[in-house]
Amino acid sequence: MPSTVKYASMAYTRYDAQQTLPAKFERILRSGGLGARVKDKSVAIKIHAGGNLNYSTVPPLFLRIAADFVREAGGRPFFCDHYLHWRNPERRGYTEEALGAPVLEICGYLGKYYYEKPVQLHSFRHCDVAGLINDVDFLIDFSHVKGHGCCGYGGACKNIAMGCVTDRTRGEIHSLEGGITWDGSKCTHCGACLGACNHFANGFDAEGKYEYNMHHCTLCQHCIKVCPTGALTLSESNYSRFQQGMALCTKTVLDTFGPGNVYYINLLTQITALCDCWGMTTPSLVPDLGLLASDDIVAIEQASLDLIKFEDLIPAGVPQGMELGASGHLFERLHGKDPYLQVQYLQEQGLGSREYTLEAAE
Repeated sequence: MPSTVKYASMAYTRYDAQQTLPAKFERILRSGGLGARVKDKSVAIKIHAGGNLNYSTVPPLFLRIAADFVREAGGRPFFCDHYLHWRNPERRGYTEEALGAPVLEICGYLGKYYYEKPVQLHSFRHCDVAGLINDVDFLIDFSHVKGHGCCGYGGACKNIAMGCVTDRTRGEIHSLEGGITWDGSKCTHCGACLGACNHFANGFDAEGKYEYNMHHCTLCQHCIKVCPTGALTLSESNYSRFQQGMALCTKTVLDTFGPGNVYYINLLTQITALCDCWGMTTPSLVPDLGLLASDDIVAIEQASLDLIKFEDLIPAGVPQGMELGASGHLFERLHGKDPYLQVQYLQEQGLGSREYTLEAAE
């Protein structure tokens, strides 16, 4: 049987607050028995806090609605993400006062609160599940949908596989693609790569040679993406292996929860080319689409991608001068990677079905 994905669209017929997206979202939460499932449980609402000049993360209003709903249903909500202590989430309204629940470091302030789960996929061996995720009763995976340079697409899977684990795990998953190669003959020492690193992992030695510290580096490839001369490249480019790692990590994290104790929400507004971890917001690629919710991570990811169509492209969302690919999903034309491959691997991990029906929010 196809999985159900609830859909609150941006469409409205009259000037009425009850026809807007936040009101539809609240009605989705109150339908389908979610309240009974979170009653008397600790509930982690996993978000992406963004950073720097990013303003396209999930608006605080939606998060406040989610927290109020959980509390009114008898649950104990809190929000969580990693690196909160230097991302300045308060600049985007992510405070306990605004959201109505604590905003907590997912692996603790020092990043050492986690549970190691063994996995085996080439060089990916350690899935370090964040302590707050491992110990909580219920997970609401609240994701902002956008493009992603490494996996083509960032949604519910990315929010878990990259957001509910440690730097070591992120690095091992990214390393499935390969390492970083520096060509000194092309390097102008402009420093763009240094400013793009969120982990302070790279630099130039006394002789001017580029180096990166694998203890800190997660191979997110921000440095590669911004290098204006092509001096930095991947030593290998194994996109499919990276997608497999994302799916395996997601399954390992979700295996810490009992049946029915995970719920997925994907917000499809301000859909931009890059992940929110870049610390900036570029123009939207397509018009705002709305919000999806489901018990099935595979179905909600499939539905999210299906709603984002190349035919609806807003040209301003693509960097000037960039030539898009000639075929495939919009994200594939933009990043050269098929975003549906991620969904395929999630299904192969037994996490859900790509077959779904959209149920419109009333």
